[in-house]
Amino acid sequence: MKTLHLTGHTLTLQEFCEVVNSSRAKVALHPKARARVMASRRLVESILKKGTAVYGVNTGFGKLSDRRIPASDIQQLQINLVRSHACGVGDPLSETEVRGIMLLRANVLAKGYSGVRPAVIELLCEMLNRRVHPVIPSKGSVGASGDLAPLAHLSQVMIGEGEAFHKGRRHNGHSALSHARLRPLHLEAKEGLALLNGTQVMLAIGLLSLVRAKVLADSADVVGALTLDALEGTPDAFDTKIQEARPHHGQAISAQNLRRLNAGSEIRESHRDARKDPRVQDVYSLRCMPQVHGAVRDTIDFVSNVFEIEMNSATDNPLVFPKTGEVISGGNFHGQPLAQALDFLAIAIAELGAISERRIERLVNPEFGDLPPFLTPHPGLNSGFMIAQVTAAALASENKVLAHPASVDSIPTSGNKEDHVSMGMGAALKLKQILTNCETILGIELLASAQGLDFLAPKQTGRLARRAYHSLRKAVPALGADRSLAPDIAVATQFIQTGTIAGVLSNPR
Repeated sequence: MKTLHLTGHTLTLQEFCEVVNSSRAKVALHPKARARVMASRRLVESILKKGTAVYGVNTGFGKLSDRRIPASDIQQLQINLVRSHACGVGDPLSETEVRGIMLLRANVLAKGYSGVRPAVIELLCEMLNRRVHPVIPSKGSVGASGDLAPLAHLSQVMIGEGEAFHKGRRHNGHSALSHARLRPLHLEAKEGLALLNGTQVMLAIGLLSLVRAKVLADSADVVGALTLDALEGTPDAFDTKIQEARPHHGQAISAQNLRRLNAGSEIRESHRDARKDPRVQDVYSLRCMPQVHGAVRDTIDFVSNVFEIEMNSATDNPLVFPKTGEVISGGNFHGQPLAQALDFLAIAIAELGAISERRIERLVNPEFGDLPPFLTPHPGLNSGFMIAQVTAAALASENKVLAHPASVDSIPTSGNKEDHVSMGMGAALKLKQILTNCETILGIELLASAQGLDFLAPKQTGRLARRAYHSLRKAVPALGADRSLAPDIAVATQFIQTGTIAGVLSNPR
């Protein structure tokens, strides 16, 4: 069984996904990281002996940072911090998200800038390994001193309080640890603060959203290629010379995908004669797929870079530097870099859904093309895909509202000590809903494009795109007489979410 040794410096997205998605992946503190952690802890303990005032070690928090705490109350200070900050509300985060949070928090503490004992990191690792998953409410963070409320709920379980799932069963924190043969942690100076300060909740959600976004970008190219042929469009706009004249990286990738997907299309070959097909160029939702889909890809690349830096960054406060003997207060816990990246990704995914909805409209609208009205062989008696397009329109419109950036908002907290906050957690939660909506919109387009291709039989779409078409048709039959399309939409959406459609590009066979 593979064990991932956390160093605080080398965690990758692939390793993150392996741990959060697998019950077999194990994590442990790297021996070299352990030595760094112990060095920072020794510095904290030396400060305690000297009695020097250091924020969060022997002072209050936030607006109360000017209050000195006597040595006899240092441990109680940390316990009170965890208890008082556990004010989260709303639906609990998923098991996968919670695993991501624990992994990221353990990795950040392993950097050796937090002043905690190795035992703190080792308990986080063992909770992951033994499947103890704290119940963490999704709302209550403004992304200022990190994700304080959600991380407090995680920390509660570590001290034997709060609630957690163990192997799928819900327990109180002490019982969950006991069932996993783990003991609660007795917090020492600074350890409660080190567990609470950080951006790992919004980052975990962001990383999982990033993976979904990558699948969506590939899925959009595949589904868009099917629609192009269903509408008897032309791939001429995907020519390499056009892309080289405006060399954005994402644009080139999407154009290449579309060329590959439509290669060998019998539909395309049937209307190459300009005398029979007088159209000079297609509508933007077809012709500009490389430009729009490609811009989404470039946004994904930008966000990936931000997230990869954050995965291995020290984000609590104050930071402990054992080499220089300094403990310095700063603002690495502020979520602004993540908040803006999350908002940027949300805007990009919303646009991916918006252009997909426009292609659906072209497929069903009797004013355009030669397909039957609303993709039904008996229009009038049957409504076909009429309301499926309405559903896509509703989701696309909802995404426009959700895409309003959370990161431009701020509201003072903690007695105005924290007078500018990032709202990064709000950005992360909105992004999740936008992704879900977009996956459904692309699922509806997948159904509609396949229905359109059915009307062009026996001519077939491109060899690679054909694989996506046949995958769907094995699960969802063509629409003859009206039936509820809700089950079909659910199946097609699952094809998008699981990467079945995107997989056509990576496994061309």
